[in-house]
Amino acid sequence: MSTPPPPHQPPSGGFGAPQDPGPAPAAGNPAPGGFGAPTPPPPQAPPGPPAPPQQPPSGQPAYGYPQQPGAGYGYPQQPGSPPPFGAPAGPAAPAAPPATGGGNDKRTQLMIVGAALLAIVLIVGGGLWYVSGDGSGDGGGKDGAQSDPSASTGGDKPGTFVPGTEKAPSNPKSKVLFKQPSPAPADVVNVTGSWITDSTYVKSDVAKVVGYNLVDGGKKWELPFPGELCGATHHISENKSAVLFRASQPTPENKYPACTEVGVFDLESGKLVWSGNAKSANGGDKPVSFSEVTISGKTVAAAGVSAGGAAWSLTDGKALWQPKVDGESCRDTGYAGGEALGVIRKCGQSGNYTLHAQILDPTTGAPTASYKLSPGIDYAHIVSTKPLIVGADVGDNAKGGKGVSDLFVVDPKGELKARIPLASGNFAAKCGATEVEKCSHMVVGNGKIYVPSQEHQGQSGSSRTNELLSFDLETGKQTTDRADAGERYTIFPLRMDGSNIIAYKNPPYDKGGQIVSIDAKTMKETLLMENPSDKETQRAETAFSPDYSEFRYHNGKLFISRTNVRKPYSDKADPEFLFVSFTAS
Repeated sequence: MSTPPPPHQPPSGGFGAPQDPGPAPAAGNPAPGGFGAPTPPPPQAPPGPPAPPQQPPSGQPAYGYPQQPGAGYGYPQQPGSPPPFGAPAGPAAPAAPPATGGGNDKRTQLMIVGAALLAIVLIVGGGLWYVSGDGSGDGGGKDGAQSDPSASTGGDKPGTFVPGTEKAPSNPKSKVLFKQPSPAPADVVNVTGSWITDSTYVKSDVAKVVGYNLVDGGKKWELPFPGELCGATHHISENKSAVLFRASQPTPENKYPACTEVGVFDLESGKLVWSGNAKSANGGDKPVSFSEVTISGKTVAAAGVSAGGAAWSLTDGKALWQPKVDGESCRDTGYAGGEALGVIRKCGQSGNYTLHAQILDPTTGAPTASYKLSPGIDYAHIVSTKPLIVGADVGDNAKGGKGVSDLFVVDPKGELKARIPLASGNFAAKCGATEVEKCSHMVVGNGKIYVPSQEHQGQSGSSRTNELLSFDLETGKQTTDRADAGERYTIFPLRMDGSNIIAYKNPPYDKGGQIVSIDAKTMKETLLMENPSDKETQRAETAFSPDYSEFRYHNGKLFISRTNVRKPYSDKADPEFLFVSFTAS
């Protein structure tokens, strides 16, 4: 069981120019317990200019749409996907050699013609693939979730164009695929977790995980657990994912069984691959309680805010390593997966904590890079593991309850590369209160991090809208990138698709939501899906708050699902659904 259900709408916030972030935390000595020794960071880059507003700020309170933690994740990785980070520029034609005259003129002309033909082929090929737009791949999920900020796409070298895979349909007008009625337990139950492959949509339910086919939404399989689910990773590796669950159902004597069990299951077959727990590293037979679980490659890692962590083999559940609490009271509070395995390690006692963000060898748990955050920060979050991007609320400066005031881009040596200020209230990114891998409304690719602006007044006095913006990860400065949501819509990114950004547009009261693919070079939007606007369908779609729901889009299919369920407060309320789904016509 969990805490009471969250409100259906996020709180209001302001809209203005980015604020001076203040001094950056220093990269200091590593924490006790075998960390690496990073050198001091380079001088902080100044904050970038604000995005050009659609019109001057109105002074009215702005309404943000931070996305549910993990929204847009849960997609298999495309086999043969390129290395991370490359700007969205189109493929360059091979350079023609200079003319030398004499007998080489004819050869030179032939080479120029050949280069031009090759350039045409590359551009046409890129254009044909551009209109797709999804890094989801084939459903095999070899190494992780491309859609996740920790699984960035786009090539390491700026200037590399990486085509997407989502194709724009001939008719983007969608229809309802299936609406699954919500379970109605007496108390609030956690149902976090949803994944999508080429043939199956998988959703956590009350003490079970269920697979549905993508043809008509019919149930394919059901995997029961002995207790309620209490956590899930959005990553997929080798077509497997992982959940946390309680060892038993609640009883009058034990209403809240501890969240101690880890389970890995196959997304296509629905078979449980293995399950297990971990005992305390300091001895004793009591299993460790976990609050988060993640996957990086062939390693599954789970941790709790105060109880420590453990890691297992994805394939067979064999224990790989377990961090020990040392003399400085250092412990792993949570892991982040994807292309690399990251951890937030906390040292010290309450009121005097020191936090270290580290990249670990997933097989041994040994740190390969360590960055020390400035004193006074009690909780930190990992937005991306490759590159390592850490989020924190420095000095409680985050506005609008978003939990993150600054992002810190850390290089492979553990040194601070750039600091990105988000404390001004301009931006709608969000991180959880204590969780490590629970940041949303941010995606990483093309050497940038894409973040939506806070909602603000539109062209008319009563309308609201926002934009998708970006920051350069080398400098920390805001770029000139801007994709408008459009009047009465608000936009937030779901994931990368090669160099493209897949985004969802939350609709006004009389429209259906939209999925768009954004060309990162031009910020031009291609409409991939527009949902029905009839009253019944529109109300079902918008009943899912972007703040507390999971969004999965792949190959013309969109699923929006809940993360908590409970019995409705009134019999007269609208029907509630565990998830709604749409398919392009």
